[in-house]
Amino acid sequence: MKRLNKALLIAIVAPFLFCNAQGFIPYEQVPDRYYEKLNFDMPKAPLPQIPNVTVSITDYGAVGDGIAMNTAAINNAIEAIAKKGGGRVIIPPGLWLTGPILMKSNVDLHLEQGAVVVFSPNIDDTPFIRRAGSSSYSRMSLIYGEQLNNIAITGKGVFNGNGQYWHPVKKEKLPPNQWKKLVESGGAVSKDGTLWMPSQAALDAPKYLENLRAQKKKLDSADYVATKEYVRPDLLVFYDCSTILIDGPVFVNSPKFTVHPTQCSDVIIRNMSLNNEWWAQNGDGIDLSSCRNVLVYNNVVNAGDDGICVKPGVPNRKTKDLPACENIIIADCIVYHAHGGFVIGSESYGNARNINVRNLTCIWTDVGLRFKSARGRGGLVENIVIDGVWMKDISKEAILFDMSYGGDTTVDVSDKSRVPEFRNITMNNIRCDGASIGVRMEGLVDRPVNHIALTNATLIADRAIILQDAQNIQFTNIYLRFKQPPVLMVRNVQGVDAQKISFPEGTSLYVRAEGTGTRDIRISQQDAKNAKKAFEVTNGATNEAIIIK
Repeated sequence: MKRLNKALLIAIVAPFLFCNAQGFIPYEQVPDRYYEKLNFDMPKAPLPQIPNVTVSITDYGAVGDGIAMNTAAINNAIEAIAKKGGGRVIIPPGLWLTGPILMKSNVDLHLEQGAVVVFSPNIDDTPFIRRAGSSSYSRMSLIYGEQLNNIAITGKGVFNGNGQYWHPVKKEKLPPNQWKKLVESGGAVSKDGTLWMPSQAALDAPKYLENLRAQKKKLDSADYVATKEYVRPDLLVFYDCSTILIDGPVFVNSPKFTVHPTQCSDVIIRNMSLNNEWWAQNGDGIDLSSCRNVLVYNNVVNAGDDGICVKPGVPNRKTKDLPACENIIIADCIVYHAHGGFVIGSESYGNARNINVRNLTCIWTDVGLRFKSARGRGGLVENIVIDGVWMKDISKEAILFDMSYGGDTTVDVSDKSRVPEFRNITMNNIRCDGASIGVRMEGLVDRPVNHIALTNATLIADRAIILQDAQNIQFTNIYLRFKQPPVLMVRNVQGVDAQKISFPEGTSLYVRAEGTGTRDIRISQQDAKNAKKAFEVTNGATNEAIIIK
């Protein structure tokens, strides 16, 4: 074999020599307790191994005055250190205006305390892209990486997505004086006066897209450019990447979803703060789309839509035969304003299993624990364990299963494709002070929610428990305080075991049972004695459906 060219040999081995000489960035290790007492086997997500060398974006001409555009400087710094084998790119204190940031493998983008990265208000600075293997276009996220390995976003600085240049705003979500000020600032308002958009072109775009789809036209790049003022970017998307660490930064004012790893594996998200306006349309916090082996801990989320959400959509092209979402731990997090504190769905057609949620605080969220899907979007979601959820001032349900999400309650039992099936879900040690409904479960006639257990819960709400199209539901040691009886409302439910249910003595009714499909509702005699009337049956339900033990 001919001797390798000396220059070629150096090019091949230099990165490895470089890493060995410098070592890797010493990230804080994940405490073992997060992987203990799981009800499933899960490999630990590794920390990235990134060479412990640094460059500053100022070395590449960046100016932190809030005026100079730093897109080229930031991306050139990332590109240069990646070509040398990787390392840390420092963004020092300052106000750094930029367009989208393109990440590379083996790079840590580190925001020092006092660094504020502000993304450009000019929407033309954020291009449309086509991901690998896709024929459709999407707006590039403000921080983006595709098919990368060993990447990190760290530090105590701030990423500001300048979302006000992108957001639609619903009138119902703003007080009158704020709505008036928004309309007077420019933009366009819908004919019915209920929706504001940043421009008339953005307001007209949905109708334009609807017409194209009615023609069954495949959208091309020109179509997307025509709707550029309407199609929004996420703040951060890593697509088909592995070994990811997000540790410490603050993310605010995202145009759409905020932190959105998609089809990724071995992901750690920790010590992060996220703050979107509560009225920010689609302003989700953390969205785990088709991800595997994920640890999310010690984060604070304030979102305009769902807070921490598992979205089992299209599986990774490399693992098509596996659940889209698998082996996910969420622990020690706080969610303030959000449509749901912890959420699964609404797309679940990729299937999900092995999810553990513990020590979650929800304050002011619309819903605490939110499971949602619908026909055409559904799949199998199973083996979920939730332990320790602390809720205060929840505006709607503390716990919600909604299998007709989106308002479509039409049941077509002949449609067997993408039907949601949520089963084997256990919730322990749940406390809620203030909600409209403690628990509401609504499955489908042909696919009821199944094998759901709630143990050791305190629920203070206007209404207690409502079940429809559910099977094999277990309530044990539940303390309830509510305004409107009954304690338990069931409609077309098969198999409820309610034990040690505490509610105010003298409550007018314990169980109301409806529907010909209702049967095997088991309640204890001791609990039933606390109500003036143990049960009543209506709309086809029979006395035999209720079993008093």
